[in-house]
Amino acid sequence: MFVASPPFLLFEYFRVPCASGTAVLPSDAASGLAAAGVVAPTFGRRSLRWVPEGAAGAGAVAGAFTLDGIPIFGSVLPDAAARSWLDGRRRGWRRSVPICDRNGTWVASVWTDDDGDVFLPFDPNEIIRRYWTERYLDFVGSPAGKWLRSAARRAYYRLRPLIARDVQMVARRWFSRIQSRSSFPRWPIETGLHDFFDFLFGLVSSLADEPVPMIAPWPQGYDWALVLTHDVETAAGYENIDLLCDIEINAAYRSSWNFVPQNGHRLHEDVIRSLHERGFEIGVHGLHHDGRDIAEIETRLPSIRRHAEEWQAVGFRSPATLRDWDAMPQLAFDYDSTYFDTSPYEPQPGGCCSWLPYMNEDLVELPTTLPQDHTLFEILGGLDEQLWLDKARFLRERGGMALVLTHPDYARNLHLVNAYTHLLREFADDATAWKPLPREVSAWWRARAASSLERAADGWRIVGPAADRGAVALAPREPGGRRG
Repeated sequence: MFVASPPFLLFEYFRVPCASGTAVLPSDAASGLAAAGVVAPTFGRRSLRWVPEGAAGAGAVAGAFTLDGIPIFGSVLPDAAARSWLDGRRRGWRRSVPICDRNGTWVASVWTDDDGDVFLPFDPNEIIRRYWTERYLDFVGSPAGKWLRSAARRAYYRLRPLIARDVQMVARRWFSRIQSRSSFPRWPIETGLHDFFDFLFGLVSSLADEPVPMIAPWPQGYDWALVLTHDVETAAGYENIDLLCDIEINAAYRSSWNFVPQNGHRLHEDVIRSLHERGFEIGVHGLHHDGRDIAEIETRLPSIRRHAEEWQAVGFRSPATLRDWDAMPQLAFDYDSTYFDTSPYEPQPGGCCSWLPYMNEDLVELPTTLPQDHTLFEILGGLDEQLWLDKARFLRERGGMALVLTHPDYARNLHLVNAYTHLLREFADDATAWKPLPREVSAWWRARAASSLERAADGWRIVGPAADRGAVALAPREPGGRRG
């Protein structure tokens, strides 16, 4: 349906039919657009063009911007420089959508011409990747502030074994007041990345003469996903496993349990075996839970892998959700669930801003998308499930993944237990919700990524490992629209 050069990440991610190559793309040898990225309908004349990352030269400006109210991060070509790219075209180009800096000054534009071609003064692939990798943080806050927070975090984890638990909680609650001042990502819902997806889909839909097809994010028959996970960090948590298990079994759910192999208490093989036998999943939650598992990955990885094999674990979550984009694939797990979509209150604040899975090399990232229980009930003093329900309903409306993280370590907090019970009860009879284990989400996402769409006599059909379970959806034409 489309052809693109270089690859267009939006189409790769949502599995929109698109071939690679330049032979059938409109030529712009007479202008700077000869160096542009371009995507166009296979049999159409209009095209979407962009400035590939690194191709703009000295004229580009890097930073944080808003595109029609959508936050974007990366390099943009100001209007004066963009005109030099557009010179040589006979058709008149005009500014259509403003791109403003953090002060609200109009610095760049999306351009359109008389024939309906569109020019982006940035690389959409860069914008998407900066969200997923959290490298938008390069442009959020001051360098000095980032360095101080990083130094404070390292110092805290070195001293934490010497600090009484109640003192730790007082410090975290005090620090949460500072963290709450963060303006991006918004909490508990940040729509920036998905609004950007919708903006791009609106542009490419305007180029096509028919609705734009894609492979739906979830298996046929489901509109969204609800995934349950737990981190077990202490002996107290180990003793409270059945408390949360019973709530889930009674509501016909199953979950994943992530254990810390070496954290001062013994893990009994019969507990691991019992969870497996009852249909639960086991994952690895670092090695020591001392804040240094990722920083010391090379020395700790052999022990982490040994426990993963013993427990038949294919999933990982880093203790305290400390993470490094380049280091995570080295763990050699099938999936990771360390990233949040938005997480200002975590020891390492940020968030990937995605409520769908995505890939980090060969690692499937499953973002945690509901505020974790420790943040909601222990740090912020929450008393009920309302915030969980509001976020889960929003994700259902947007066709996302509601991935929950709770700890049996805090299961003696009756507010938490009651809230968790009500959350599961709310969606127990929701036939639109897929309720898989994390490993099942990862397997599906890999199958979907390895599949494609082919035109058939009666429409589009899925070819590849997702053919039996997948569904064809239509890309939204309006912001915030469901893909279906």
